[in-house]
Amino acid sequence: MEHIPPINPTAEAPESELETSLRPQSLKQYIGQDKIKQNLTVLIQAARERSETVDHLLFYGPPGLGKTTLANIIAHEMGVHIKTTSGPAIEKPGDLAAILTNLQENDVLFIDEIHRLSRSVEEVLYPSMEDFKLDIIIGKGPSARSIRLDVPHFTLVGATTKAGMLSSPLRDRFGYAAKLDFYTHEELLLILQHSAEHLRIKLDDIAGMALAKRSRGTPRITIKLLRRVRDWAQVKKASPITPSIVEDTLDALGIDHLGLDEGDRKLLLAVIQKFNGGPVGLDTLAASTSEDANTLEDVFEPYLLQLGLLERTPRGRIATAHAYTHLGLKSKATSNGEQPLLFDDSSSTH
Repeated sequence: MEHIPPINPTAEAPESELETSLRPQSLKQYIGQDKIKQNLTVLIQAARERSETVDHLLFYGPPGLGKTTLANIIAHEMGVHIKTTSGPAIEKPGDLAAILTNLQENDVLFIDEIHRLSRSVEEVLYPSMEDFKLDIIIGKGPSARSIRLDVPHFTLVGATTKAGMLSSPLRDRFGYAAKLDFYTHEELLLILQHSAEHLRIKLDDIAGMALAKRSRGTPRITIKLLRRVRDWAQVKKASPITPSIVEDTLDALGIDHLGLDEGDRKLLLAVIQKFNGGPVGLDTLAASTSEDANTLEDVFEPYLLQLGLLERTPRGRIATAHAYTHLGLKSKATSNGEQPLLFDDSSSTH
């Protein structure tokens, strides 16, 4: 019987430490979002000089662009602790009260998916943001009474993928709101080079750019794909990682040269083949693809819109001519409403 060596619990420690170190700890280490970094640098420096908390901040944009990372950086730059929670986790005003009363002076409170806070929780949050006061109702019915407690001065950092769903009173209480944009290929390449150094792997520059171009403009996806490429390179005994290794890995994962995966292509094909290119409503599209409508809107659509593969109109979603071309489909715009047909570029005449 083959001898299986015992698992060494300390063997993974160096690797886990390396992966934790991939997250930047300061604004200087943070790559991309230059305008936001410039404004945050001023806000943090001014707050430190006045020995005050940083004004409340709101970050919004597609997932994976660094909202959580920025919240942690702000706490680190200010030398304070950070408490992390999410909108759905704060179900009742009492939950928020427990969080606020357990903060230390000048701490950062990070609330992800802040657009999902209930209205009753928001009402408790308003005086806490403005006056650092907490209104609590004790008792029920005619004997109920309200008391006001002091809470430590804190900085609220909210993050959302749906800024439009925030109520106006809550949105207006943030001193600075910033939209995070998709990253350029060059910025993603810098992130890849930094991450590869910390993961102790050698990444060819051409391979790095090939990986950056297929990362959907999103650092979180860039790091995830780098780890998968590292796995392939390790098995293939390839060092440094070459463009061919990147190509093999991403082909196996079903990610094409634009960074689209099976979910993206399924969405576009549904619009084109099931609804003749659109327009089609979000709920109808979600039902036809067996995907949650929020997932389609928050995860898939932003990148497809940026690439010009999909359009939003008052009547619904429409696939663009670029989407047909990318998928190798040709629209047959005839009066009898025939569906688009597959075609072979190599055999077409010009």
